[in-house]
Amino acid sequence: MIVSRLNRTARKAALEAKQLGQYELEEKIGEGGMGVVYKACHSMLRRPTAVKLLDIDKTTDAAIARFEREVRLTSQLNHPNTIAVYDYGRTPEGIFYYAMEYLDGFPLDALVKKHGPLPEGRVIHILEQLCGSLIEAHGVGLIHRDVKPANIIINARGGMFDVVKLLDFGLVKAVDAHKGASLTVAGSITGTPLYVSPEGIEHPDDVDARSDLYAVGAVGYFLLTGQPLFEGQSVVEICMHQVQTAPVPLSERLGSAISADLENVILKCLEKQPSERPQNAMELLMALTACRSAGCWTTEDAQRWWQDSPAEAPTSTHSRTVIMNQDDATDS
Repeated sequence: MIVSRLNRTARKAALEAKQLGQYELEEKIGEGGMGVVYKACHSMLRRPTAVKLLDIDKTTDAAIARFEREVRLTSQLNHPNTIAVYDYGRTPEGIFYYAMEYLDGFPLDALVKKHGPLPEGRVIHILEQLCGSLIEAHGVGLIHRDVKPANIIINARGGMFDVVKLLDFGLVKAVDAHKGASLTVAGSITGTPLYVSPEGIEHPDDVDARSDLYAVGAVGYFLLTGQPLFEGQSVVEICMHQVQTAPVPLSERLGSAISADLENVILKCLEKQPSERPQNAMELLMALTACRSAGCWTTEDAQRWWQDSPAEAPTSTHSRTVIMNQDDATDS
């Protein structure tokens, strides 16, 4: 008991000193069920970084295992539309942390809240990038399981505009059931009810890549209409809709016409039966690319939007979603 209390005191002192290994901590930019995220700077590289650390009061063996699994799986991915992990470590005081690229953009839910439904071409541009991230993840046997607007950050990076980054692989599932299966509660719903697939509710242990594609369809529905796929007074009601209720056509929900080909692609993703959806992210990408509005949102359009809108755009909000994990996923 005394040793544990001394360790906790040492960890808190390290955080108060704003130094975590090679990283100088700046402001806290998010927190959630498992830990906190700070904006930080590498002491030698001077590179802005987001540092996620395990909550001092929740450093249990199970929490450490989930934390390590998250960073290990995420670090396998190097697609430009997936957040990059730079480093992982443990301080002498016993603080577990990992460092990832700092994103100064904002999540898609904030974008729609501020600006309303997005143009078709821009939605296709966003979803194409999201598909790219999932093609790589699915290709190495990883299912994200929590694709949602709050976990998708849109940025201006490297002279490019409307660059999408998919975050939070804390709920990722290895297709090989032997990989970390004990780190989740068997039979529990994993993800966010507004974007979870029917099979994710009914058979959460058996989801595959097509469950992520359902979520991509739900994200597209939200971006095009400005409204979630289903609404309800409780999580249970929303889950029942996901399992039983046919989506209202997008044009009807928006109150104005949406191109039939794009609407069909989104609704196909939202089929209740996985066998009726696109069977992989590449197939979905090709369907999006074939839509009439594909390419309508140009590089110049994106650059103009970012030049006109950055003062209005919320910043640093991405880290509130980076740390959403299994502790708080089912009540999002």
